[in-house]
Amino acid sequence: MQTIIANNYHVFFNEKGYQYLSEILVPKDYSKIFILVDENTSNHCLPKFLSMLSTEVEIEIIELEAGEENKNIETCLQIWHSLTELGGDRKSIILNLGGGVITDIGGFIACTFKRGIDFINIPTTLLSMVDASIGGKNGVDLGNLKNQIGIIREPKAVIIDTLFLETLPGNQMRSGFAEMLKHGLIFDREYWNKLKNVSSLNTNDLNSLIHESVEIKNKIVSEDITENGIRKSLNFGHTLGHAIESYFLENTEKQSLLHGEAIAIGMILEGFISKEKGLLTDEEYQELKYVISDIYDPIEFNEVDIKNCIDLLIYDKKNEFGTIQFALLNGIGKIKINEQSSNELIFKAFENYKS
Repeated sequence: MQTIIANNYHVFFNEKGYQYLSEILVPKDYSKIFILVDENTSNHCLPKFLSMLSTEVEIEIIELEAGEENKNIETCLQIWHSLTELGGDRKSIILNLGGGVITDIGGFIACTFKRGIDFINIPTTLLSMVDASIGGKNGVDLGNLKNQIGIIREPKAVIIDTLFLETLPGNQMRSGFAEMLKHGLIFDREYWNKLKNVSSLNTNDLNSLIHESVEIKNKIVSEDITENGIRKSLNFGHTLGHAIESYFLENTEKQSLLHGEAIAIGMILEGFISKEKGLLTDEEYQELKYVISDIYDPIEFNEVDIKNCIDLLIYDKKNEFGTIQFALLNGIGKIKINEQSSNELIFKAFENYKS
């Protein structure tokens, strides 16, 4: 797969990524390499990665507990202390080997340690390959509120090794696939059409579709790195999806949802809002709802659940002047940003989802 050129970095695929690492990780440029992993990537991905890594620079491993609930400032404090105790300095580099939690928190750590050191993202989940590792967003959650604390700063590089996907369970693959579906819905009707028949896709198809998804996100981010315009289109499904994800994360009576599982629901809900506002035809909405519902299990919401999810919208990081901002579909493959919706319409969207 061809290397993708972003604003200030490159996205390398498979063996080209390891070639790049061997060229830049040299003692004259870096004093120490820190590899940030969680317990899952430590077991399933780190041995392969280390076998492919060729460098004379000293390596230290920092391992975290897995899970979104650990993407917080308390974990950052632990990592900052570890970096200090292990002799990290301004010429150190952090390699973030893991899923979206690792690339999000690892980038944030690198941006803030010693006022900023280099970092490279090596995503190991489908979600982090097509979304979290691309575009320079780094940060942590504030309690159960998603991505409230962070900074936009691009990595030195992103290295995507699709063989890591062989270590993933099905629910993690589906979680990442939700972001690929979103890319088609907001940007490219033809790409969406390729994704619709997911059961017929083989490994070669998936590699090609991952590359195309990264290209789509990179095109959008390259036009608007600070999210003042077109980059807001990437928030389709995320305004309500993040609220749902946060609610299920904090509610001990609910089973936590993976990011993509929550975003899948969010896309159906926000697709309905798009239809009700006259931006999406009923035929397009039914197509969206059918495709997504065929991939993801339904989640039950009662009236209390819906009210609590709506209440969480006030904390959405995309809000401006106290107004909740939606990115809505303006037909499949097109988007309209800075849209509003009444609570009544949001509640109606939930009722339609339940049906």
